[in-house]
Parts: sequence; C-alpha cells; structure tokens
Amino acid sequence: MDESAEWSNSEHLLARISDALELSNWLFYQANSGEGAEEVSAPVPMLRPGQEEEILEPAQPSYASTNEVMDFFNRMNSL
Repeated sequence: MDESAEWSNSEHLLARISDALELSNWLFYQANSGEGAEEVSAPVPMLRPGQEEEILEPAQPSYASTNEVMDFFNRMNSL
C-alpha cells in the first residue's frame, strides 16, 4: 500500500491549507516589512507520509517582472 494512504483526503487538504497559509503570511511579511527588518526564512511545507525529509525545501516564490505586471493590468483595463 502507498504510504500516502496513511492520511485521509481531509488530512492532505488540511496540510495543503496550512502550507498555503504559512506561505501567504510569509509573503505578507516580506511585502510589508521595511528595510532593516528581521530576515525571516521561507516556510518549509509539512512533511507528508511517504516523503523524505531532505526533499522538502522552503518555498521559493516567483515574482512577476514589471512588464508582466503592466501587461496584466493593461489586459484587465481592456476587458
């Protein structure tokens, strides 16, 4: 039997929600902390059944470039 079956669907969903909330809070802190603020490392996702600990790494958010953001808002304005 697959080790991921040790958790029910609800438990997997709760872990995913927890990971998303931690990442959201971290991104909010990064966006709203000023210069000289304490450096906080990105959160590490919860360990799921069947996963090796060394596989887990902090989330690395990808940021949109200035041109991508401008293009997005231009497309939204033309709807």
